[in-house]
Amino acid sequence: MKLLFLACLDPKSGNHTTAERIRSHIESAGHTCELRHAEEFESSSDVANLVSQNPQFEGALAIHLFKAGRLLLDIQVPFGIIFGGTDINEDVKVETRRVVMAKVLRKARFAVAFTKELKKEAELYLHSQSSKISVQPQGIETQATEDFSWSEFLRRSGVSGGHVERLHVFLLICGLRRVKDPLYLVQSFSEWHSENPQNVLLIIGPRIDPVLTDEVEAVVKRTAGVFLARERSQPELHAAMKRCFAVVNSSISEGMSAAILEEFVHQSQRLLSDHELRERVTRNGKAYVVKHHSLKQERETYLRLVDTLH
Repeated sequence: MKLLFLACLDPKSGNHTTAERIRSHIESAGHTCELRHAEEFESSSDVANLVSQNPQFEGALAIHLFKAGRLLLDIQVPFGIIFGGTDINEDVKVETRRVVMAKVLRKARFAVAFTKELKKEAELYLHSQSSKISVQPQGIETQATEDFSWSEFLRRSGVSGGHVERLHVFLLICGLRRVKDPLYLVQSFSEWHSENPQNVLLIIGPRIDPVLTDEVEAVVKRTAGVFLARERSQPELHAAMKRCFAVVNSSISEGMSAAILEEFVHQSQRLLSDHELRERVTRNGKAYVVKHHSLKQERETYLRLVDTLH
């Protein structure tokens, strides 16, 4: 089966990684899956023309109902759709986009949500049949490089201060764009660093928004205990995530409130001082990933859904 797969394929983005992983699942079953950047196309008619060319595509997939799914509305072959976070966190708030997304969902043969909560929100805002939306968390497979030096990684990332091996490094991996709010923790973290210089925050990722990148660089330069590094390969990042004290995340679209910001330092202090708690959180986190983010289960789900496009 020949499939077209549309997604926002910005380099080093989570979307790109997810799309490549799903494509590999599909091609493992012998299908042909052509992955294309949604921004290559100006309209749904452009995609319809592509799909109808010989040899014709027999089906299609897209990640994000609005950003990519709207481009499938004029095609004459069945398609499936995968929800992105901004679909529900941002795009449904705009009425014109919500109308388009509802059309995409009605026409799609199936839809996939990464969480039960996302499915509930989609049903509420887009009035979808519950049976149409499957819940499939993203599969996780780490690829940490074996030839990895933590101290060298920190040195190349610009982290300084005493014996770097003894630092408690909190790692924020994100593309520098507004929705990820990379400056969310900076002030609170700097204040905490002034009390305990061993605690540092390392922000690492690609420069996506040039204006925001300049702003982040300026803030970090004058903020003690916070460092900014350029993107690294995925195996290096996975190795760094294993060696750092904790991985943190922030996002405007996911509603990071001031209350969470206040709790962050408090809970981090607990993790630093309570070895048993730290071990329990780590152990439970690993068990949760094994149970809910199985790569095998993800592959089986997508292959089953793709079969419905025949």
